[in-house]
Amino acid sequence: MAIQYSDAVRNAQNDAWESTIGTAPTLEIRTGAQPANCAAADSGSLLATITLPSDWMGASSGGTKTKSGSWTVAASGTGTAGHYRIKQGATCHEQGSIGLGSGDLSLDNTSITSGQNVTISTFSRTQGNA
Repeated sequence: MAIQYSDAVRNAQNDAWESTIGTAPTLEIRTGAQPANCAAADSGSLLATITLPSDWMGASSGGTKTKSGSWTVAASGTGTAGHYRIKQGATCHEQGSIGLGSGDLSLDNTSITSGQNVTISTFSRTQGNA
C-alpha cells in the first residue's frame, strides 16, 4: 500500500521547497544533458539566465504550485536547449530536462538564438502521494 498525504502536507512540502531555494533565484537554460545531480558542475553551454520574480511561485493549493510573474529574458547564447537549473547564487537547487512539448520544462521552441526572447509560459510543481 502506498503512503498518502493530505493536501495540507503536500502544500507544506511545496512551500518549503520554494522557501528553501529563496527569493529571486535564477533559471538557467543550458544545452545538452543535465549533470548527474545538482551538486555536479554546470554542463553544456548557457543559453539564457532568467532572474525569477521575488515571489516566483504562487501559494500551493491542492498539492500544486504554479509560477508567479513573468519569466522572460533575451537569450545570451545560441544552441538547442537540453536542461535547466534553478539556482540561488552559485548553488543549484533543482535541475531537469527540457523538451519540445515534453521534459521537466517544456518550451515551444528548443532552438534558441542569441537575442531572441525566451519565455516560460507555464511551470508547476505537484507533490505526489495524494
